[in-house]
Amino acid sequence: MSIKERIVSNPKIKELTLLLITSKQNPRPRLWVRWFLNPFIHKKGKGTVIRRHSRIDVFPWNKFTTGHHSTIEDFVTLNNGVGDVIIGNNSRIGMGNTIIGPVNIGNEVIFAQNIVLSGLNHGYTDVSIPIRKQPVSKALITIGDEVWIGANAVVVAGVTIGKHSVIAAGCVVTKDVPPYSVAVGNPCRIIRKYNHETSSWEKVTS
Repeated sequence: MSIKERIVSNPKIKELTLLLITSKQNPRPRLWVRWFLNPFIHKKGKGTVIRRHSRIDVFPWNKFTTGHHSTIEDFVTLNNGVGDVIIGNNSRIGMGNTIIGPVNIGNEVIFAQNIVLSGLNHGYTDVSIPIRKQPVSKALITIGDEVWIGANAVVVAGVTIGKHSVIAAGCVVTKDVPPYSVAVGNPCRIIRKYNHETSSWEKVTS
């Protein structure tokens, strides 16, 4: 049995381990985890820049990896507490973004400012228990290569955005967006698709 399996299988050891890594009242990695543990566990690609004023709350039990020559701008909040966060090559995560795993971001992706991607949802169905104490559910968000997402957009758990698609500013993306599409609105709707036969972007008629 591995060390991880031993910790998970023993409630007392698991609780003690969690207390060593994070605080119940302040659920972010302790300083020793950020300085001495994470650098040896999580992978940062060559030439990738993580700005000083970003908040990278990553824990050792899930993955956080970045490809080569990507940028995470200032005031980004990133959390892999309930799921992996993977960022590809040559991608830019704009200022003020919030990314909560599980999230998989491809190559050559552009995020503008104040975008929210959250791969988790809080349970609420048991009215006898506060929502914050109920189990969370999670579903992977997948952002394909070459996607551009405009400012203040929201992408909910379980959504896939296909390659080379554009999500307009202010969109709330509640369903999958096919590759080579332009989506607008709340909830988002597809208004254009690229036609490879005619080599042109065509309007989508509802």
